[in-house]
Amino acid sequence: MERNLIAGLNRRKVKVFFLFLFCSLLAWFLSNLSDSYESRTEFTLNYKNLPDTLILGNNAEKSVEAKVRTSGFQLLYYKFFSKRIDVDLSNVVYESGDYLLKEDILKKQMDRQLSQNISLLDLDGTQWIVDLYQVSQKALRVKPRIELKFEPNHLLDGVLSISPDSIIVKGPASEIDTLFEVETEPIILNNLSDDFSAEVSIVFPKDLDNSIFSENRVEVAGKVVKFSEKVFDVDVRAVNVPDGYNLKMFPNTVSLVCKASLDALKKIESEDFEVTANYEQLGGNTSNSILLQVTKKPGTVYAVRLQQRVVNFVLERK
Repeated sequence: MERNLIAGLNRRKVKVFFLFLFCSLLAWFLSNLSDSYESRTEFTLNYKNLPDTLILGNNAEKSVEAKVRTSGFQLLYYKFFSKRIDVDLSNVVYESGDYLLKEDILKKQMDRQLSQNISLLDLDGTQWIVDLYQVSQKALRVKPRIELKFEPNHLLDGVLSISPDSIIVKGPASEIDTLFEVETEPIILNNLSDDFSAEVSIVFPKDLDNSIFSENRVEVAGKVVKFSEKVFDVDVRAVNVPDGYNLKMFPNTVSLVCKASLDALKKIESEDFEVTANYEQLGGNTSNSILLQVTKKPGTVYAVRLQQRVVNFVLERK
């Protein structure tokens, strides 16, 4: 029993010893961290105020290493959390084919953003080459890849609306000179019976590493109306008949089927259409039949179909 008691006391002494040792080491460590040191540390770069005529390339440096003097606490913090520095590019200069930011300018920018207990001693190099490109820009037409499937007796009223119908691309001339349009992702809209709108992503060409686009999505919209059909009887008018002759047609009146909205059909009359037989189309052919064409129709009509495309004729002297 005495042995167990002695062993227990010894274990307590060991624990107390290690506790005091840990506290001593911690105090020493914290005391040393409060001292100033010189060390190299890395700063993450965030470029801003880019001139309108330039664009930042993908190979632009993301960070810079600098020698600083500060407390051990601050250096330890930087080991785990990188400090972000805003780099103002409005002061870049163009020399010997490169865009440069002088070290003294970059150093001043960094000094303004670092806390007072950090001294910036030096940077790598005397100048900073920034990966910039001279900007060209142009408007690209947006071409929708959309398939519309309507409910029976419904159709698109007018044209498809695309907003915006063009986008701006900025980049090196070598990348964008051959671009004239961009397409949307393919989309199918089914069972349409009401007006619709949908956001569609733009598919950008590949290998445009240093170009940027003003938009990446467009809105496609359209009006849907219910239509009906109505038959109109229209007189056939002969055109380009040789002087001194009359063109007598059999029949001289034909029927056409007009497809339009119900409201539009109420306002349409036979006189709103014109069907012609152009004698010149024969071109010396001795045939006694001639092809008909619809040469006038109301703007509110979606489609017109002649029920009879050809009529017989006789050319008579006056």
